[in-house]
Amino acid sequence: MHASLAAKTLIAAAALTLAAGAAASAEEKPMQRTVTVSAAGQVSAEPDLARISTGIVTEGKAARDALARNSETMKALIAGLKSSGIEAKDIQTSSFHVEPRYTSPREGQAAAIDGYRVVNQVQVTARNLAKLGEVLDALVGLGANQMGGLAFEVSKAESLKDEARKEAMANALRRAKLLASAGGAEVGEVIAISEDVSDGGPRPLAMAHTAMAEAVPIERGTETLVARVTVTWALK
Repeated sequence: MHASLAAKTLIAAAALTLAAGAAASAEEKPMQRTVTVSAAGQVSAEPDLARISTGIVTEGKAARDALARNSETMKALIAGLKSSGIEAKDIQTSSFHVEPRYTSPREGQAAAIDGYRVVNQVQVTARNLAKLGEVLDALVGLGANQMGGLAFEVSKAESLKDEARKEAMANALRRAKLLASAGGAEVGEVIAISEDVSDGGPRPLAMAHTAMAEAVPIERGTETLVARVTVTWALK
C-alpha cells in the first residue's frame, strides 16, 4: 500500500517537472516578429466588348394577346440583331414574365384586373464596339421599348490583372522594408500572401430611351484594373 502511494507520488512529481519544463521553454522562446502590409497595383485597359440590357414590354386586355404581340416583336428583334452581325451565342434571355395590370381602386372597392403586361428582356453582347451605336439604333428600330443599361468590359481582364498583381506585391515589399527599417529591423521571408478578389463588376452606363432617335455616339473610355494584396513577412 505504501509502495503504491510512493509510486503515485513519483509519477505526479515527474508530471509536474515536465509541465514546469515546458512552461519554461515556452517562456524562453521569443515571439516571432512580423510585419503585414496591404497594397494595390493597377493597369489601364481599353474595353473590347459591351453588354446591353434591353427588352420588349407589351400590354393587352387578354394575356394571350399581349404574349403573342410580344413574341412576334422579340422574334423580329432577335432576327434583326443576327442579321446585323450579333451571333446567337451573344443573345441571351435574362427575364420573362407575365403580370396582371390593375385598375386604380375606388373608395370601398378592390382593384380589378383590366389587362396584362408581358415583359421579355434579353442581354446582348456586342463585340465590335465600332458598331455599337448602330446596334443601339437597330434595337429601337426593331421594337425594343425597354433599355436597362449598357456596361463596358475588358474580356481579358484576368490575365491583364497579372501586371497589377506584380505591382501590388512590389508596392507591399517597398512599404514593408520602409516600416521594418524605421523599426530597426529587416524584412525576412514571406509568411503569408492573400489577394482581395472582390470585383465591382463592369462599369454601368445608363441609356435613356429618348436619346436613341438617331446615331448614338459612344465613348468606351478606359477601364482601370486593380489588384490588392496583403502580405506578411518575418522580421529579422
